[in-house]
Amino acid sequence: MAKSHKISVQLRKDEGKGASRRLRRAGSVPAIVYGGQLDPVSIQLSHNDVFLASQNEWFYSAILDLDLNGDVQKVLLRDMQRHPFKPLISHLDFQRVRDDQDLRVRVPLHFLNQETSVAGKTSGVIVTHELNEVEVSCLPKNLPEFIEVDLSGLNVGDIVHLSEIKLPEGVEIPELKLGKEHDIAIVIAKHAKEEVDPAPAEGEAAAADAKKDDKK
Repeated sequence: MAKSHKISVQLRKDEGKGASRRLRRAGSVPAIVYGGQLDPVSIQLSHNDVFLASQNEWFYSAILDLDLNGDVQKVLLRDMQRHPFKPLISHLDFQRVRDDQDLRVRVPLHFLNQETSVAGKTSGVIVTHELNEVEVSCLPKNLPEFIEVDLSGLNVGDIVHLSEIKLPEGVEIPELKLGKEHDIAIVIAKHAKEEVDPAPAEGEAAAADAKKDDKK
């Protein structure tokens, strides 16, 4: 089931780059809320609150409750702009969600039990995660904050594909509807390649033998 997280916001009356700069200097982040058959609304948030929230995985994939003095709107984060080199958030875009309308959201993958699998315990085997997130489609009430992928049965040489992910009820992966070629690998377990010096070419070998004869 989807979880929600409340974030307090305020209306933003002043528009323009100058007003946004003043907000940032005062410790706030300018943002906009759009969608859901309502007009876009300019808001502002506490930078400290947003920065702390942004350290959590759920901030990027979960439904957020934007609380404007008790008026709560359910949204998803759709864009975040950061300062080029300072640890500062410059701007946020939020999209309103409707309970009766499917969402398309990129959700993180959590890989479990890799260390206890045969592949994970075999020396010289590398397990690579080809994807760390996947786009899903579902109603807001079914949106997972992450999807678990159980690798306890992973053997050497195994390839886990997108279609093998066990999805929560009501959740789909749109890409799988596009054809078999879109059923891409998400996990690969294979032996590490050993680097072997290539055999010398015939000419090089002959030259080496000639040098040995000269020294005799």
